[in-house]
Amino acid sequence: MKRTAHQGTASAYRAPRWLPGGHVQTIYPAKCIATPATPLRRERWNAPDGDFVDVDFVEGRPGMPFVVLFHGLEGSSNSHYSRALMAHLHSLGWSGAVPHFRGCSGEMNLAPRFYHSGDATEIDWLLRRLKTTPAATGASDYFAVGVSLGGNALLRWLGESQHSAGIIDAACAVSAPLDLAAGGAALSSGFNLIYTRMFLQTLKPKCLQKLTQFPGLFDRDKLLAARDLYAFDNIVTAPLHGYRDTNDYWNRASARHVLGDITIPTLVLNARNDPFLPARNLPARAAAAVTLEYPDTGGHVGFADGSLPGRLDWLPRRIVDFLQHRSAAHG
Repeated sequence: MKRTAHQGTASAYRAPRWLPGGHVQTIYPAKCIATPATPLRRERWNAPDGDFVDVDFVEGRPGMPFVVLFHGLEGSSNSHYSRALMAHLHSLGWSGAVPHFRGCSGEMNLAPRFYHSGDATEIDWLLRRLKTTPAATGASDYFAVGVSLGGNALLRWLGESQHSAGIIDAACAVSAPLDLAAGGAALSSGFNLIYTRMFLQTLKPKCLQKLTQFPGLFDRDKLLAARDLYAFDNIVTAPLHGYRDTNDYWNRASARHVLGDITIPTLVLNARNDPFLPARNLPARAAAAVTLEYPDTGGHVGFADGSLPGRLDWLPRRIVDFLQHRSAAHG
């Protein structure tokens, strides 16, 4: 397949002057900007392996589009980006769903596994199951969005599935760690360690709960001693999900390998000042169906706009704008 650097041109993002730098643009939107409360309805589904998955729905009008959002590492339907997108969809009369990765819905999952950046199999069954729900079967379009880890997993599914991904009409991946090794290295030093510590503060307690379910599943002492994601993935993520070690996981699960294989209209949106992935590691080439949009600012899933105290509506509007136009062009 021909590869091209297909750059996005519409709605270019620029951070407000009062919000300087990638770290502030990452932390402030997540912690300091109010997010609207949108009524969600939860369903619990049985997974193919006997586990369960909780899915939160926002109800729209019949005949309008349906959007599935896959959240990031330790995210949920309550994450700032989830709430912002679901609120925007609700205002448009669209329907949406946020399926929670294993152990992220507020209750520990049952299987001897969690979730990971390359889980195309999980994305596949969730999208196919969601496609059969009443809101999706009556929808005009069926879209998928992934944020951070969820974005990487969605891209892996798109690339691995190729034309079989045609069950969706268009997709967006926001702030995806396209090169996991480069991202992992970036999060292992300096100020970026604040993000690593934040993740480990919730990951480690979950793992201790998992050890009460499955004693000996992994080494408890090594888990408690882990100080970065490389060590954590070596002890937990890689062995639990079929990878040899962290290096094997970070290499094989990285979405950068499959960007040339995607056939569905897809937006890849990453800020060049995202602390989670250095700009030098952003892929310059992808399939013709892929739009690479790399604004200079925005942080990691930040993209705040407006005057103080700021708003979170730029990202939902950009996502919807791309999905609408690309779906129409593709159709």
